[in-house]
Amino acid sequence: MSAHPEQPGKVRLDKWLWAARFFKTRSLAKATIEGGKVHLDGQRVKVSKEIAIGDTLQIRQGWDEKVVEVTQLGDQRRGASEAQMLYRETAESVEKREAQARARKAAGGMIDHPAQRPSKQQRRQIHRLKEFRE
Repeated sequence: MSAHPEQPGKVRLDKWLWAARFFKTRSLAKATIEGGKVHLDGQRVKVSKEIAIGDTLQIRQGWDEKVVEVTQLGDQRRGASEAQMLYRETAESVEKREAQARARKAAGGMIDHPAQRPSKQQRRQIHRLKEFRE
């Protein structure tokens, strides 16, 4: 491996997502890709897919879905300001995310929140139910 390449020739998708700071760890990026929450040019991809400059990624994180264009390749995690130079989010994506965030905030009063946290017994029941469903 070279000493400190500025612009690597090929970068795996999971490594690029981690370097671009979409995920804290590569294993989280891998799990998200395997879960079908990352698409490359509209197609579901594998973790080891090599990306190129100009590729379009749809990344679903929680409530948000971002559409970004790869502007640079990088396989090393650096500061947030440097990581943001690796991609450019489309204007439609930013507008859509902001509209959805406003709608969620407006509907926030309609969501019924529990009065208290679940007890230990209730948490165990919840975990058993989730394990049973999987």
